[in-house]
This record gives sequence, C-alpha cells and structure tokens, in this order.
Amino acid sequence: MENIRVRFAPSPTGHLHIGSARTALFNWLYARSLNGVYVLRVEDTDRDRSTETFEETILEDLAWLGLNWDEGPDIGGAAGPYRQTEGMAAGVYTEPAGRLIASGHAYECFCTPDELESGRQAALAAGRMPMYEGGCRGLGVEEKQRFLKAGRKPAIRFAVAKKEQIVFDDLIRGRLEFSSEVLGDFIILRANGAPTYNFAVVVDDARMKITHVLRGEDHITNTARQLLIFEALGEAPPVFGHFSMILGPDKAKLSKRHGATAVGDYRREGYLSEAIINYLALLSWSSKSGDEVFELAGLTKEFSISRVSKSPAIFDAAKLKWLNGQHIRRLDPATLINLVLPYLVDAGFVEPQEIPAQFGSLMRVVEAVQTNLEVLSDIVRCVKIFGAVRFDQEIVAGLAGDEPKKIMAAFAAALADREALDKDEAKALITTVSEALKAEGVKGKEIFQTMRLALTGETSGPELFYLLYAFGPREAGIRLKDAIR
Repeated sequence: MENIRVRFAPSPTGHLHIGSARTALFNWLYARSLNGVYVLRVEDTDRDRSTETFEETILEDLAWLGLNWDEGPDIGGAAGPYRQTEGMAAGVYTEPAGRLIASGHAYECFCTPDELESGRQAALAAGRMPMYEGGCRGLGVEEKQRFLKAGRKPAIRFAVAKKEQIVFDDLIRGRLEFSSEVLGDFIILRANGAPTYNFAVVVDDARMKITHVLRGEDHITNTARQLLIFEALGEAPPVFGHFSMILGPDKAKLSKRHGATAVGDYRREGYLSEAIINYLALLSWSSKSGDEVFELAGLTKEFSISRVSKSPAIFDAAKLKWLNGQHIRRLDPATLINLVLPYLVDAGFVEPQEIPAQFGSLMRVVEAVQTNLEVLSDIVRCVKIFGAVRFDQEIVAGLAGDEPKKIMAAFAAALADREALDKDEAKALITTVSEALKAEGVKGKEIFQTMRLALTGETSGPELFYLLYAFGPREAGIRLKDAIR
C-alpha cells in the first residue's frame, strides 16, 4: 500500500506509560519501515483531566525515545488541527454529526442521567446486557419541542442497525466479528457539544487520511462502533491491528503495583532511551534473526507487523535492566560521562565547578566501572571504591603478613617511575610485576586480591588494570604506601 499514514493519539490525562509508549513505537516502526507518515494527535476532549503539563511531558518523552513525528500539534501539517479541542472550536465534529442526523444514522436523545441509570438497572434486573435501547429514536417534532422548552439539551446518538454483523480483518488477530445487538445506540456528541471518543477519532482519522490504526486490544470493541460510523459517513475505514495487553509477572494488567510504569520514571532512574525502545519492541514482537539487542535503526530495518504476536506480553523488569546494561556497554566513554555526571554531582562525588579540572580523571573512573553499570544511577554506588580507603580491622588483617607487603611493594616500585598509564600500559605493568612475583612463589589469586584490597578496601569491583588506569600511577602509589604502613 502506498501513502501509508499512521497516528499515535495520546490523551494528556497522565504521563506516557509503558503500554502507550509501545503503541507509539509500533506505529513509528510501521511507518518508518514502509516510508509512511507518522502523525501525532492529542485527544484532549476530557477537559476535566487533560492538562498542558501532561501534554508537554508526553511530547518530551516521545522525543527522548527518538520517536519523531511528521505532523503534530507543535509542528503543524496539512491535516490539522492536531488537538481535538482545537477541532471542536473549528466545528470539525458538528458538521459530520449533522450529516448523520440528516441521513437517519443519528438522532437527538433527551434522556436525563437518572432516566438512563433507571434503564440500566432495569436491564440488569431482567438479565439483559445494559445498553441504550433507542427510547428517543422515534421522537416527533412536538415531543422534541416539549423537551427543549423544559430546558433539556439533547445529546446525539448513533442509530445502530439491528441484527447486523460487523466483520473486519485485524492485521494481528485475523478475522473478527461482532453483532450489533451487543452495542446499543451510543452517544457521538454530548449535550455540551463535545464529541465522544469513538466519534472524534473516526472524524479525525478520516480527515487526516489515516490508513492504519494500530493500538491495544482494549480498543477492539471500539473498532466495531467506529466501523459503523465510517460506513455511515461514507468514508473508507483504515486497516486495524490490535496489540496484546502488557501484563505484570502475576499475569494481571500492568499497573503501578508492579513498579514504575511511566516512561519518565525509568528515565529518571537512569535507563537509556535505546534500552526502553529495545525492550518495548520485544513485548509481542520478535526478529527473524532471534537477536534481542537492537538500536532503533536496526529495529526499523527488521520490523514487520506479521511478527507481532497476539499473545499477552509479560513485563520483565529484570530483562529490561539487563538490556539497559547492554546498551550502557555500547556507549563511548565521552557520551557516558555526560549522562552520569548529574548523578555524581547530586551524590557529592564532584562539585560542579571542579568538573573541568577533573574531567580527565572522571572520564577514567567512569570508563573503569562502565561494565558494572546496569542503570546510570548505579554510578554512585560503583564510584565509592575511588573514595578514601578506610583501613578497618578486616582490611588490616587481609593485608597483614610478609607476602601482601611484598606484593604491594613490588607494584609501588613499578609505579614510582611512571607519570601516566593508559589501559594497555596498565595491563603490561600488571603482567610484568605478576610474573616476577609468581617466579618467587606468590600465587596469582593472592596478587589480585591483595592489590584490590589495598587500592579500594573492597574485595570486588573493576578489573585491576582499570583501577591502575583510573587512579593513575601517583594516586595508586600513594594508596599502596598507605596500605603498607
């Protein structure tokens, strides 16, 4: 199909959560993999809950994820307006609603909330599915005038045909069928003139010439209603595809009780956008190659809607963290240090004004612990080994005896003549000194344990050559002499 146009249409009633971010991603991948257009539309008709702040954070998170859009509320486009409230102000929804009334596909409903609730309770008591059964369908002119004089403002309802089968081919789930009997006559314009979700999205999708609607499976029943509206308006419907839900480890719908669910929360915790994108893609989709670690460009190249599963996706926080670690390892140190510096400043490891003078040593420290990071905030824990060593009783006991002193003295002597060490030089120095010590009967394990304890006061951490590289010959020599004393 040519001229593919997809849309991501968030409601600014909260932050961008993981499920919505996956929808945004799959739409973006579908458009980009097929040279289509990616439209961002803000569905803000819920004025009680929608805020400009939420809209700003959603757009900010999408941009951070790298999911750029071709048309949208901030950059415009030929199919605007891209906010539904702006569409309401421009009369975008009233004209097609009038056409539906004129064609007999919609009608005015004067029922009050109390009357509707009474009808719902009666249906439940009778064992029927609660739905509007068309009480206002046949109202005459005189009855309407009476209601209007009484101050009632009508809503507009869509007249659902009886005993009609609604059939469509879902890109992910195959052929789906619904009976119109389960839908009831639904509202398309509220009494205050605001469009309901199902009507607004149909009007917007039609005027924006959206060719494919890809969204969560919780919208499947909405699709049935929307297809009826498309047909009544004489508009060709888009192709629909519905992703599975994202579930928590307990197989319940993903929610805050499973941990962080908003993209912004993961961003603040130190997850990379590349890792979030990578993991979201793996929720319901798999590559032909079986690879799991992807950059966005690689995902775009491999993505196919045919490989999206209809089975529920289980959110695995441990796997996301593992993927994040993989992407951190791929970063060059110059990029990584700029990402972790805010955490180091907040932790008091370095003062902002000291960064320029200490940048080289900070770079070496960050490079030394890079493979130990799963999230960026881990940097605070990992750099503690570069602080002052506290020679408590346990450390003193570990360094006591002639052999540890011999090891420390040998390395201190080798470092004494050095002004600087790169990584290769640090490796070569360790090899040379270790071989000399082993020739004197010292075990390799003892060499590395002693040096790590003397330099950091810890029994684990970065490899020894990274420690020498990060400290530099002068600082490493001072630490060894302190340990010997």
